[in-house]
Amino acid sequence: MENRNGCKLVDLPESTRRKDRFSFTLLVVIIVLIPVLVESKYYLIVLNIIGLNTIVVVGLNLLIGFAGQISLGHAAFFGLGSYFSGILTANYGFPHWPAMVVAMLATGAIAYLIGYPALKLRGHYLVMATLGFGIIINILMGELEQFTGGHDGLIGIPPLSVGGLTFDNDLKNFYLIWAFVFFCMLVARNLLDSRVGRALRAIHGSEVAANSLGVNTSSYKVKVFVLSAMFASVSGSLYAHYITFISPSTYDFYYSIQVVTMVIVGGMGSLWGSLFGAAILSFISEALHVAKQYHIIAYGVFLSLILIFLPEGVLVGIQHFYQSKKLQRLIAVKTPFLLWFNRF
Repeated sequence: MENRNGCKLVDLPESTRRKDRFSFTLLVVIIVLIPVLVESKYYLIVLNIIGLNTIVVVGLNLLIGFAGQISLGHAAFFGLGSYFSGILTANYGFPHWPAMVVAMLATGAIAYLIGYPALKLRGHYLVMATLGFGIIINILMGELEQFTGGHDGLIGIPPLSVGGLTFDNDLKNFYLIWAFVFFCMLVARNLLDSRVGRALRAIHGSEVAANSLGVNTSSYKVKVFVLSAMFASVSGSLYAHYITFISPSTYDFYYSIQVVTMVIVGGMGSLWGSLFGAAILSFISEALHVAKQYHIIAYGVFLSLILIFLPEGVLVGIQHFYQSKKLQRLIAVKTPFLLWFNRF
């Protein structure tokens, strides 16, 4: 396989492709069987929240884990998707699915306007720029009362529907949300297997080196920023129509910290790590729901432990540990034979 310049590109090994196909098939089977195995309505709600967080984290991992760009403003994109979709359907009677598409495109346009100048910055300057954007959007959600309902929130958001099927309970929304999770992960996997994915990895490795090899780093950074914002917008729209009520407190700075932590815990640069990180931290968040004031402390301690003992993330760390043990067993088996062979 060659690119437009005639340079050879390395395809994924067939074993890796088989593992991905198996993983996606297993995900579908689990999605189908979970409602049969989980009888508690509470756990079904938690699984729906995990699905919504996974969509955001997959998009954010494309930006942080693969392109190496930090963002603390994804709570704003999540909120923009919710409010655009909610306002259009609740206040103006806009059809549900077109409203989601409009919300996604509008969020992508805003992300482009923010990302084009912001992504010229690096390091903590980029972090501060995205953080400031998130804070501004959160303030606007509370102040534009005639549109957003202010701090009291926006009510009357209708549930999504397809034909005669209305997604008006947790079970129906479970299948809807996780269908979107599957689709978003599939889109991300195909993107990462393409020329774009190789360019993102090159930018993460060394932006200067990528530039010298002809990669338009500025363009790719803006594009992946917009794409990750659109992922967050889709999740926000699903959240708004699932809960049917939204308020600015859901989209504060804390949520941006939460999804970034999910990326780090699951494993930066790991697509399946996004799912793992979203799942484990969503469960921790729910477990600490009774003591919300300790959320930040718990997240800080947990993140510190991960960075110290598993800096590549939990899932990636487990994979590396398994591979190292497998290599050690292989060496242990072959070493006696090699010692005997070297005697001759």
